[in-house]
Amino acid sequence: MLLSSDADSLRSDLRARLPKILPNRLGVAVSGGGDSVALMHLLHEIAQAEGIELRAATVDHGLRAASADEAQTVAEHAGRLGILHDTLCWRGWDQIGNLQDHARQARYSLLTNWARDQDITAIALGHTADDQAETVLMRLGRAAGVTGLSAMSAMRSQDGIQLLRPLLDVTRQRLRNYLTEIDVSWIEDPSNQDARFDRIKARKALQDLEPVGITPEVLVRVAENLAQAREALAVFAQESARKIASVSHGDVVLDRAGFGELPDEIQRRILVGAVLWIAGAGYPPRRTAVEQATKAVLTGQAGSIGGCLLVPKGNKAWICREFRVIEGLAAPIGERWDGRWVMSGPKAKTAEIRGLGEDGLLQLPDWRATGRPRLALKSSPAIWQGEDLLAAPLAGHPNGWRAELTSDWPEFHASLLSH
Repeated sequence: MLLSSDADSLRSDLRARLPKILPNRLGVAVSGGGDSVALMHLLHEIAQAEGIELRAATVDHGLRAASADEAQTVAEHAGRLGILHDTLCWRGWDQIGNLQDHARQARYSLLTNWARDQDITAIALGHTADDQAETVLMRLGRAAGVTGLSAMSAMRSQDGIQLLRPLLDVTRQRLRNYLTEIDVSWIEDPSNQDARFDRIKARKALQDLEPVGITPEVLVRVAENLAQAREALAVFAQESARKIASVSHGDVVLDRAGFGELPDEIQRRILVGAVLWIAGAGYPPRRTAVEQATKAVLTGQAGSIGGCLLVPKGNKAWICREFRVIEGLAAPIGERWDGRWVMSGPKAKTAEIRGLGEDGLLQLPDWRATGRPRLALKSSPAIWQGEDLLAAPLAGHPNGWRAELTSDWPEFHASLLSH
């Protein structure tokens, strides 16, 4: 039985992992499992003590018959604590690809959208030391590098929302002991026993490795050590990028000679950082794709990676948006296009924002005067009225219009510290 002094210690440990000043309204994701239920209770105590509002959300993936009832159970549990709760439903599984990966991406998207709608700037997640250790073990099996083996970060930003993981050094068993002490039950997800999933295999492997001293606590320390190495490499990558990489109207331009003098790991970080900055937040490209793209930059060859094109031009390599990805993408005037562009100019009620494309370039005989590669211009934002091109600010035809990156889009070099 957990002593009350350890419950106090648990709450203190969790608080130390949270930002020093909490937002006035904090979100918590609660699946109904022991980890997230314990997190909700601990945060409830902290919220009451510090005078902040706590709100809870449960993602119902709709993959099991009992999921709706479980979400309702969480809602009732939160209600007894006086916490407002919302159930977020996902019905997007098309039976194609990796189920757990699709579900994870959908979960984060639903949670961050919910947070914005509720004026919540940060969401606490219930990942534990065991989750961290399992992640390290799975990534070890994939021959991951420093970034992969540093596993989950205690804090990161997604779609403008801070995701907090204050339980990464707390074991699953310690949280269940806490719930038992305060007489609170939780839901056991049957998928946690399904050996078809890699995470469950990793969980079993950890049990087998414990006799040789490889425990969740040890792997958490390994991840923390590698996280420090990751941060140092990120700083070096940022400093290097300031010397050999520049930004031109939303594209990243590399000096190939300077790029070639950098260590392989720094080359990889700058290239991946540029792709993620241009294409938007997401999972980094696979290592094989990065290796091929790096070789293309060094040898002055064309290529593609992660929704971006590599375009050689003299002693430079341009990294720009791939037109194929944004072809057919349209947005009304006043809304963002391709996630990062906003256009401002004369009133044009029936106009819309689309990619310039080949059709647009044919209407701009002087596009070469911009000095930018044709492929980079093709994917730049333009104002269209039907088939008529009204403006293409980045292609030398502003016609009273301006194209700018959205105010919340990070500066490229600064963004390298977050990858």
